[in-house]
Amino acid sequence: MQAILDQIAANPDTDSIDPLVALVDALRPPRNAAPENIGAGVQALIALLQAHPSYATALRHYLLQVLSTRRQTSLYTDVGTLRDGGFFTELFRRLSYRMLPPALDERYLVDCLDRVLPQPRDYVWINAAPAASWLTLIGLLQRQRGAGNDACAVEQTATQLLQAIQVLSYRISAIGTEPELIRIYTDVKAFESPFLMQNVELQRYLAAYMQDSDNDSKGDSNSPDEDQPKPPYESPDHVLVMLDQCDATVSKIRKLTLRLGTSVALTYRLVRLTQNIERMRTLLSLVDRPPATEKTDAENSADAAAVAAAHTKHSAALALGLKLVEAHNRKYAVNELFASNINLLARNITENASRTGEHYIAEDRGQYRAMLRSASGAGLIIGFMAVLKILASYLHAAPLIEAFLFSMNYSLGFMLIQVLHFTVATKQPAMTASRIAADVHSGDGRNIDLDSLVELLVKVIRTQFVAVAGNLLLAFPMAYLIAIGYGQLFGHALVTPDKARHLLQDIDPFTTLALFYAAIAGVCLFLAGLISGYYDNKALYTRMGQRIARLHWLNRWLGAARVARLGDYLETSLGGLMGNFYFGILLGCLGTIGFLFGLPIDIRHITFSAANFAIAMVGLDHQIGWHAIVVSTVGVLAIGTVNLWVSFSLALIVALRSRQVQFQHGAQLAKLLLLRFLKRPIDFMIAPKDIATAADASEGVDAVASDKLSGKV
Repeated sequence: MQAILDQIAANPDTDSIDPLVALVDALRPPRNAAPENIGAGVQALIALLQAHPSYATALRHYLLQVLSTRRQTSLYTDVGTLRDGGFFTELFRRLSYRMLPPALDERYLVDCLDRVLPQPRDYVWINAAPAASWLTLIGLLQRQRGAGNDACAVEQTATQLLQAIQVLSYRISAIGTEPELIRIYTDVKAFESPFLMQNVELQRYLAAYMQDSDNDSKGDSNSPDEDQPKPPYESPDHVLVMLDQCDATVSKIRKLTLRLGTSVALTYRLVRLTQNIERMRTLLSLVDRPPATEKTDAENSADAAAVAAAHTKHSAALALGLKLVEAHNRKYAVNELFASNINLLARNITENASRTGEHYIAEDRGQYRAMLRSASGAGLIIGFMAVLKILASYLHAAPLIEAFLFSMNYSLGFMLIQVLHFTVATKQPAMTASRIAADVHSGDGRNIDLDSLVELLVKVIRTQFVAVAGNLLLAFPMAYLIAIGYGQLFGHALVTPDKARHLLQDIDPFTTLALFYAAIAGVCLFLAGLISGYYDNKALYTRMGQRIARLHWLNRWLGAARVARLGDYLETSLGGLMGNFYFGILLGCLGTIGFLFGLPIDIRHITFSAANFAIAMVGLDHQIGWHAIVVSTVGVLAIGTVNLWVSFSLALIVALRSRQVQFQHGAQLAKLLLLRFLKRPIDFMIAPKDIATAADASEGVDAVASDKLSGKV
């Protein structure tokens, strides 16, 4: 390291980055370095500079020379912020650059970083080194007095920072006045938009800043009278206030998108807008300077307030530098692009699913009976769907044709269930999980009403119970009756004994992969929930009801009133229809995909498994032993449990992550649920007669549970 400093001291006026590359290589710790030794190189450099002040003077001059001879603006404006062009354009750019990196131009400081910090994990050790060491190094270099052109280099860097602030301000104005944002937040008029006003305030600040700089540079030559008042110092406070208003407007737009829907493009713009606002605020803190005084440098260094201000600015510069280094090292990372955009989009999707999930929670006995009737209607249709799938298999069509027939059977059947307002039990978890996540949502993960959450979970569990019971209550007997009627009508059984034994084997949880296939079906249920939320969001965002109402040919055919009702129905039900359609596609195609690729991929669904059990009993002419009955019954229930648990877990994880919730009360919540079950197990299966009764019962049980947890009982 000393040899590198000797080389820099010998020729401090060079603008080559080779000495800087060598210096960073010397600072970089070994790959297997202990955590406490990561900052050893920085400490060694500090010791050398303290022991040899000439090294510090030469290094400061060299670094300023490298900075002043390169274009810095793009480093401050582009690194760590999303680019224009949209989400998919940025995704394609990152993927293409990962395969074939772009050419470098060392006239730009951002491209020099590729040589100085070439390793993709350089940011790890730079962040791991103690911040105090970096601050000590910055302060040590800052205190050195170098050659006369150092001040000119510092001024050039400050000028490029100001240029970067201007670029960011123009970007904020452009993004903030996009028609897509104005359509969502119509209260902002173009002439009073904070996104435009921040640029107006910035121009005033920059004009005053440059005038103040000119006055400082001419102060000595003009020799002003000491009694002459100096112009008031212009601070960036007005600009910062406008940036705060921009942030507030962005927050309002995000809240409105939860009700009006969003898109990938809008989400990308909001993320990009937030990044530019935050970067502009950071750069303003770096260029801001206190009013000029007549104190000497020595007096300023001794002044406590000046020292504190310098330390604050150094800390801000270090924080920005660390962010820039990490963003540069990860500029082609795809996961961060998804993390910053998809979470916001997923929040809107799960928010729509949450509102749908409210319809899947029975509050009282009346809603409980309504859910039972709704689930029974779905079981009736699923009984027919199970029979139709078996009949389609007798066509012995080509694999892809068979997959199409199976998919249409499932899709059209599930869509019919949706249109008739029936309920498939396994579709509930993907919706109710989002509703639970909305109840759990808390900024710090601590201020959560566990008693209310327990009551919600009890309602969800008993609603799920009655929905499963309703599905099975009619699916099994309907499939059984259809199989009996088929045999009476055609003179032979719907399935042969071999086919019947195969159907029973498919639901055996002990000797087959039935539970694994049930987990795959649970994933499909989870995906169907996301698809439903996506299309619900899309219908709201695109105002589908109004668009359909404008179809002139449909108005002439059906009439304006019917078209308006159709538009309203699709706007509120498109998510459910599309979710059911794609769910049917998934169920119908996965088995064929597994067959074509020789992979153990198939699906098992509780209601279809129960229907197949009934058909198999008829196919075997009821010649089935008690062992097979028990195994098949256990298999059906186990398949249903896996269906529900997998879909619920995945949906809850996505809903919590989209809301950035860190739930820390799992053990306490489990204890409360257990105490509630021990006290009133009937609440987990049957709803109370009315809501008031349920509230009174839950309050008594929650009081007992809280006392037990606190050790009073």
